[in-house]
Amino acid sequence: MERLVRLAVCACLLSGLTQASFAQQSAPPMAQSADKTAPSYDMKAQAALDLQQLQEKFTKLAEAIPQEKYAWRPAEGVRSINELFLHVAGAGFYFPTLKSTPAAPGFTPKDFEKSTTDKAKVIEWLNKSFTYAIASVQSMSNAEFAAPLPSLALKQTQATSSISWSSMPTSILTSHRLFAIRWHSSTMDR
Repeated sequence: MERLVRLAVCACLLSGLTQASFAQQSAPPMAQSADKTAPSYDMKAQAALDLQQLQEKFTKLAEAIPQEKYAWRPAEGVRSINELFLHVAGAGFYFPTLKSTPAAPGFTPKDFEKSTTDKAKVIEWLNKSFTYAIASVQSMSNAEFAAPLPSLALKQTQATSSISWSSMPTSILTSHRLFAIRWHSSTMDR
């Protein structure tokens, strides 16, 4: 009896495999798309979203640090907390001008990082900077947005010659954000 059950199970499995094999062979091949262009990806929208997320993270970090810590610096010659945040804000005003966006009204880069130690003003500058950068990205045509940025290094290399605006939020501003978060977490207990 046991042998009969095993034989029946094997017959069913063999029958199922055979039917699946015939079904695959008789199915028409999947149609190949005539479109050979690369899949689209809206880099402008992603860059604007990245900048919005960075704005939220930077402002929350700035809000979490007490006002009395804003003038603190880890060593002589190193940016203080407020100078670091204003440096990030200055980058938000500067990078769009590399893509021929008009300079932000009311922003003067000379001595900007040392312009205030007031927490509310620093947060205000961060928000203005990110708002300006986001608006700049959204105002560009796709061709303008995709065009490479000029080299930021004195010695141009293959790697730096192809930096584009679309890589800026995740490369430069993210490195500032990561430094600020690491630095913030290591110094707040002092």
